[in-house]
Amino acid sequence: MKLTTHTDYALRLLIYLAVRSEEMPATVQSAATHYGISAHHLAKVAQTLVQLGYVVSLRGRGGGLRLQLPAEEINIGALVRQTENLELLECFGPNSTCPIEPGCRLKGVLWKAQQALLAVLDGYVLADLVENRQELRVLLSSPG
Repeated sequence: MKLTTHTDYALRLLIYLAVRSEEMPATVQSAATHYGISAHHLAKVAQTLVQLGYVVSLRGRGGGLRLQLPAEEINIGALVRQTENLELLECFGPNSTCPIEPGCRLKGVLWKAQQALLAVLDGYVLADLVENRQELRVLLSSPG
């Protein structure tokens, strides 16, 4: 299973915000610059994270983004479920047209593998991903 760029950027932005937690709010532009990714795409991701309640957007001078929840309360499995389309195959959805679906075992195998992946992700929260906060700060301190 490959995560979408949207989920990848969501995880990166949450890590960036968690590493900076006691500093001034971060801007989308600063996060994008430090990661070397598109600020336009990251702005869409930030909007999703605001809508999902993970991030708060502060307007005005000194505004930017902050975590809405403590890093200990942001479950990685839950985030992936909210940002990914988990229909690995057409038959995972309600409109399958596959003629062998009734007798196919592939769907069950892939569903089981997907559940195993999600179960592992459920065992982690954002705080686990930033236990090495100092190292991450150094790595994110200068672009490129």
